[in-house]
Amino acid sequence: MSDDSGLVERYLEHVRVEKRLAHRTVELYALDLQKLAEQAAKAGVPLLQVQNAHIRRWVAQMHGAGRSGRGIALILSGWRGFYTWLGREALVKSNPVQDVRAPKAAKPLPKALSVDEAVQFADFSADEADPWLEARDAAIVELLYGCGLRVGELVGLDVQASGTAKGWIDAQAGEAHVLGKGSKRRSVPVGGKALHALRAWLAARSAGSHAQENALFLGRHGTRLSAQAIWQRLKQRSLRAGLATPVHPHMLRHSFASHVLQSSGDLRAVQELLGHANIGTTQVYTRLDFQHLAKAYDAAHPRAKRKP
Repeated sequence: MSDDSGLVERYLEHVRVEKRLAHRTVELYALDLQKLAEQAAKAGVPLLQVQNAHIRRWVAQMHGAGRSGRGIALILSGWRGFYTWLGREALVKSNPVQDVRAPKAAKPLPKALSVDEAVQFADFSADEADPWLEARDAAIVELLYGCGLRVGELVGLDVQASGTAKGWIDAQAGEAHVLGKGSKRRSVPVGGKALHALRAWLAARSAGSHAQENALFLGRHGTRLSAQAIWQRLKQRSLRAGLATPVHPHMLRHSFASHVLQSSGDLRAVQELLGHANIGTTQVYTRLDFQHLAKAYDAAHPRAKRKP
């Protein structure tokens, strides 16, 4: 173990002095290598004799103990760097960590509002000192939730179609034309509530002093509203609306997709509305929909209640 400790200290000195890694990074490497030394000691194997099978066994043990795939991946990265250095020092012939990968971490489900929460948020009318801001923010919420737009698509909307417009809304046809990821255009329907909010905003906008700007949504200084400003306004508005979770633009897009899928069951339609190139991207909403159904089952079905 003393020889192993000496190797670890030499390596930490290498990353600290020669690679000039941050102090916190060196501390994390030290903790990861301490875990490695402990596992090797339990197995009765010197660090220089650790084999691929040992690493795989220890990864399985960490995973079985509940450590996340991301956490294991970070540990393996530290171990891999250590054995790479040992190889350069001609102390080992091969890297036992080279082909070992951490278990895949489950992708977290997108955060979406319930139907009641989404309606509560969309129907919320702020006691806004500036009616101009209230009309603008209400239209933003209705378009994000009612059309499932990305925030970048929303800020790219112009008042009317033109040769340079990234997107616009045809109120007469009830359609939003947007430029999505990969510069792909798509058209999505705009509901009655969103059209009503949009008309109210356009009336307020034209009464302002910045009507010459072609952007649909403007900031206080008459320039095109930024995505960051929309994030901030939605967060403030959701707190004032009494929602437990701060709302961000993509949460409204997730809510749109989840609620359309719950009502229609048409995954292909949701894919087209969201502008996903691959239906696999859209399938996450089937998991979200099942999670919603499972919660309703657990809360309502008498057979779902588990005994203590």
